[in-house]
Amino acid sequence: MTVSERITIAFLWGIGALVFVVLYAPAATVILLSFFGMKGRKIDWSHASLEWYGKFGENSQLIDALSNSLIVGACAVLIATIISLGLAYYMKTGARSGQAYVEFVIFLPFVLPAIITGISLLIAFREVGIERSLITVTAGHVVLILAVIYRMVMIRLSSLENSQIEASLDLGANGFETFLYVVLPQIRSALVTSSLLAFALSFDETLVTFFLIGGETTLPMRLWAMMRTGFTPEINALVSVVLCVTLVFAAAGAMSLRGSIERK
Repeated sequence: MTVSERITIAFLWGIGALVFVVLYAPAATVILLSFFGMKGRKIDWSHASLEWYGKFGENSQLIDALSNSLIVGACAVLIATIISLGLAYYMKTGARSGQAYVEFVIFLPFVLPAIITGISLLIAFREVGIERSLITVTAGHVVLILAVIYRMVMIRLSSLENSQIEASLDLGANGFETFLYVVLPQIRSALVTSSLLAFALSFDETLVTFFLIGGETTLPMRLWAMMRTGFTPEINALVSVVLCVTLVFAAAGAMSLRGSIERK
């Protein structure tokens, strides 16, 4: 290896390290600060404790907002997954003449600016007389994340040979049994990955939620409102908890995907 090649490799390693620092240093700082209190407007480095985690658990407004975000995200992912599976499987096994139109309807809300999607949904719900609530927020999130799940499932289904489905049907299995025992095991990793990504998108969605939320609130909306008065160390504790849970889900998704690849 020549000197110039070593310099190039060292430079690339340096760039990579800088990127990691820029990406993860803010998150690491938030976790670190969650263990320290405040004196006036300065950080009290004199002692570390779990005090703010306890106070976060006692903050009913933050807990309610977090619970609403989790409920909306889980419901939106479940509904979007069912719809995506049905549409993708139909496009795989049924008539494909309307596929371009269906995909245009699915992908359009995702590629449009979120403010346009939010206003459009708000007008639509008002026209049919539906009051704003967590239900309308869930519907809006389904519209947004549907494209993500559908696309990843459809890509995985496209790699599945039709002969496997036909063989299952020829051997006496009905359509549901074919889907359950032949198709579903082969698209499980795509479902897990797309569901995790869709949940993350739903969890921090703000603009669409802003137009569709009613008297209740979600975590992003609560944090947005707190920006005017400033954040307390409780928010650092909250963010730390969310980060840790996110890492667990990301690790689970990676292990699921790795297991699927190894089985092949």
